[in-house]
Amino acid sequence: MKRIKLCEVKEYVEKNIGIFHQKRIESLDSLKLSKVLKRKNPYLFKAKHVLTSDQIIRGIVDAHISSNEETIFGDWLEGLAIFINNKVFGGYKSGISGIDLEFDHNRERNIVTIKSGPNWGNSSQIKKMRADFATAMRTLRTSNSQLKIVAINGCCYGKDNKPDKGDYFKYCGQAFWAFISGEADLYTEIIEPLGYKAKERNEEFVKSYSQMVNIFTKDFSNIFCKNNGDIDWEKLVEFNSKAK
Repeated sequence: MKRIKLCEVKEYVEKNIGIFHQKRIESLDSLKLSKVLKRKNPYLFKAKHVLTSDQIIRGIVDAHISSNEETIFGDWLEGLAIFINNKVFGGYKSGISGIDLEFDHNRERNIVTIKSGPNWGNSSQIKKMRADFATAMRTLRTSNSQLKIVAINGCCYGKDNKPDKGDYFKYCGQAFWAFISGEADLYTEIIEPLGYKAKERNEEFVKSYSQMVNIFTKDFSNIFCKNNGDIDWEKLVEFNSKAK
């Protein structure tokens, strides 16, 4: 086991954080007004007394951003976790379906599925994770039947005060970063490097966001607003829900 140097984490972040910011912008650029309108509930907008195109557009764009950013940054943090674990324990990105990280420690093979936060899945998704763990164990034991394998659901933030789930362990926040790095304080030490050029990057994103809101608002007004400026709710509901 080696110790991770904070300068190595900083260097990794500075080289790779741009990927996260670029994907945020690409996600906005790929948005289509027709698609997001069909995914949203028009009755909810009416029930909330929404009166302007801008309110509707900001509502659907902001909801998309909130959901998408969590996924994008979760994927990015997974890469950081694998990088750190590789430096300390020689871990690597697993080639087994459903497993993100593999590494050996204390004569055990650890197989890790990395999620962003602790409340990431419903019962069906957790059941699938358990099935993936079982499949991975069978796969690994084909070459070494005596191999001791430990399954872990690692979450980059949050808490879980009962980590032992019977057939796997769930480590969240400090417990997860300490588990993959051997450093109890790493979870707080990595927060500062993540802000590398955040202000400049966010300004680029805000510019793309503003352009997208303006374009969508203009298009929405042209299609779904009456001549007097009122939203044509019947037309919007038909676009969203009318049977072919």
